[in-house]
Amino acid sequence: MTRAQYSFGGTGRESLVRMPTTPPPLPATACAARSRALDEPFAGTAATAVTWLCVEQPGPWGRDALAQSHLDSGLAAELTARAAGTGVRVVLIRRPGPHPDRHRPAPRRVYLAHTAPGRAFLRREVFTDPKHLLDLDFAAVGGGAADGFGEVVSWPVLLVCTNGRRDVCCAVAGRPVAAELAATHGEAAWECTHIGGHRFAPTALLLPTGYTYGDLDGARARALLADPGVVVDRCRGRSTWAPAGQAAELAVRELTNTTHADVLRVRDPERDEDGNWRVQVAHVDGRGWRVTVAVRAAGPDRPASCGAEPGPATVHTVVRID
Repeated sequence: MTRAQYSFGGTGRESLVRMPTTPPPLPATACAARSRALDEPFAGTAATAVTWLCVEQPGPWGRDALAQSHLDSGLAAELTARAAGTGVRVVLIRRPGPHPDRHRPAPRRVYLAHTAPGRAFLRREVFTDPKHLLDLDFAAVGGGAADGFGEVVSWPVLLVCTNGRRDVCCAVAGRPVAAELAATHGEAAWECTHIGGHRFAPTALLLPTGYTYGDLDGARARALLADPGVVVDRCRGRSTWAPAGQAAELAVRELTNTTHADVLRVRDPERDEDGNWRVQVAHVDGRGWRVTVAVRAAGPDRPASCGAEPGPATVHTVVRID
């Protein structure tokens, strides 16, 4: 199936034409507005997860969305416990727009995505009772096993963070983008709970590759779904790697104009004698780079999220590529 032949789900709204949506301006005191004013770097800020389990849960989400939603609290706690230490991160998703929870059993879509290059996959299952998720072997899916889960999804899916109870920037800036995208791309677009980095809102996660983007708008979101290549501009990194690895990989992509998602591999960063991170990045064609990444203080102090007290921040800066 070619990119032009992709089917983006079954909402029945894919043919609607909507004017591009520009997220409303944020007040100067908002964490995302402050981050933009300080020109804060994006690279090396993506949440780290090699596998994502995305569970449809309509209705409101609290600050701790998995525990503070209409998802059964016991199930939420068990999913959190089972995911710990496996490389799996659990997020909630819902359709953009109004999200009533009718408090009765209904089919829920669940996506399972593994992000390791060369082995990435995206699969979808439908459950009436989400407790069946406890049948998953979390260690196995964290290691890249599909575990017989659902059906293969052959198109990319973009999750836009809209968890306003966690940070208002995500709701104010993210919801218009998610709504516009859903009108044209159906089930390729979802709202999701916190994926880290409120100050880069609107922020979104592209599956199955795991690349995370910030400062999103409708046009850039559509471009991410239309082109399988990696866009370095305002990319926060691939969730597969630790922060220093994310920054190193993006720097190599920019240096070599490499856009294919699956041709670069990143080894676990190691400290050098100066306290910097040394990261090995390898291309499948045999080329390799040694990237030195410094973790530096960035001033002035800024809030990590709206309502938080300003505090020191650090950035991952590539200082050398050999």
